[in-house]
Amino acid sequence: MGEATVAAGVVQGLIDFAVSKGANRAEMHQLAEIDPSLLADHDNRIALSRYRALMAVAIQLSGEPALALHYGEQIDLSEDSLVGLITRSSPTMLDALMQLNRYGELVMEVDTGSTQRFEIVRETGEIWLVDNRRNSDEFPELTETTFARLACGPRHFTDRLKPGAMEFTHAAPSYAAEYERVFQAPVEFECRRNAMKLDEDWLTYPLALTPPYMFGILTARADALLESLKAETTFKARVESQLATMLHEGDVSIERVAAQMAMSRQTLYRRLKAEGTTFKDVLDELRHQLAIGYLRGGKVSVNQVAYLTGFSDPSAFSRAFRRWTGQSPRRTRLKTH
Repeated sequence: MGEATVAAGVVQGLIDFAVSKGANRAEMHQLAEIDPSLLADHDNRIALSRYRALMAVAIQLSGEPALALHYGEQIDLSEDSLVGLITRSSPTMLDALMQLNRYGELVMEVDTGSTQRFEIVRETGEIWLVDNRRNSDEFPELTETTFARLACGPRHFTDRLKPGAMEFTHAAPSYAAEYERVFQAPVEFECRRNAMKLDEDWLTYPLALTPPYMFGILTARADALLESLKAETTFKARVESQLATMLHEGDVSIERVAAQMAMSRQTLYRRLKAEGTTFKDVLDELRHQLAIGYLRGGKVSVNQVAYLTGFSDPSAFSRAFRRWTGQSPRRTRLKTH
């Protein structure tokens, strides 16, 4: 894999924001060594190293040390990226998070090892959204923008989804007081992870801020861009991404998935086998993961979870859930509330 890149739309968004804070556009282009002609198409790719240089230049020229934090607070991802539009079209906040993991490379390629970038972690009765980006302290401004968007984005449509607390691995900056104003929650620095504490409502809060048909249009475009980006991803992950968009429709046959991916059933079977798995196992693991998330959210009935995970018969879902966890879905739902 070559040098990590970022979407030109995100680069343009940062430049526009810095200009609104007093920075000079042409000077930013020159000092960060960014060719402005590449920014005309927001789907173009710019080296991540140039974006990092741009951030430093934008802070310097605007005279605003907290620029990255304020950028995330004030500019929603939907204004800069197709991925932001997809998340706003998702049925729930949990679904939006899944799409953010699915298409995140279109925004920016970052090193997360072998894990998904954003992960829901439950511990001692608390829910945390963890960013698994490696070496985050090398570019703490990116952490600021990321979490400011995650925390402040929902404020555009509700006042119910406020973080309970924030944890950051980097040291407190000179403008640490701005963190508590932006996040409206207790903030700790020099922690073991970058994370945001959530409540149960966050997982199942309904979104769908655009008509449902837009989701299909946007994801089709995003899938095409992912292909052109040739991101380093497993074939299994591609199959999971395809399944995630059709589970609720009930028809999750290998034939349908293969057709959606423009290949034969045999080709899909062989490529999964080469990665040591099967279509049945991929489907089963995805259903298990989603079912746990929906039930722990507690806002969806067991029958609705069965539907959302592609089971036409609630009893079949209950049998599968017992096989996954050793207990009934109703018991799991009650234990978390």
